[in-house]
Amino acid sequence: MTLRMPQPMAATLLAAGALAALTGCAEKSDSSDSKSGAIAVEATDDACKLSRTSAKAGPIAFKISNQGSKITEFYLYGPDRKVVSEVEGIGPGTSRTMSVKVSEPGTYATACKPGMVGDGIRGKFTVTAKQHG
Repeated sequence: MTLRMPQPMAATLLAAGALAALTGCAEKSDSSDSKSGAIAVEATDDACKLSRTSAKAGPIAFKISNQGSKITEFYLYGPDRKVVSEVEGIGPGTSRTMSVKVSEPGTYATACKPGMVGDGIRGKFTVTAKQHG
């Protein structure tokens, strides 16, 4: 004897399963939101592209992907032009993450240095005040 589920109940269970699957996708999208995740940096032999050029004061992570043909470096310079943090020796086709705690809002600079020479390819990076409460 084969038991069959009534059609309305089967449709309800199917809809609930689909909703649960979609909810799981939405949660994954929210948790990997670019505002809370690492700032992607695409370094090439002639460009240094950041997914965002600003962040709130506090911990900031940069994920540097070297898409060029030369070893590269990535730097964050403070408003006083001194090095705040750096990652060296990023080989072609590899990625590294640089985590830094930035306490003070202001205008900073980023730089990719293909071939590890010169001043690099620089860009403006803004750190805004951390929101309280």
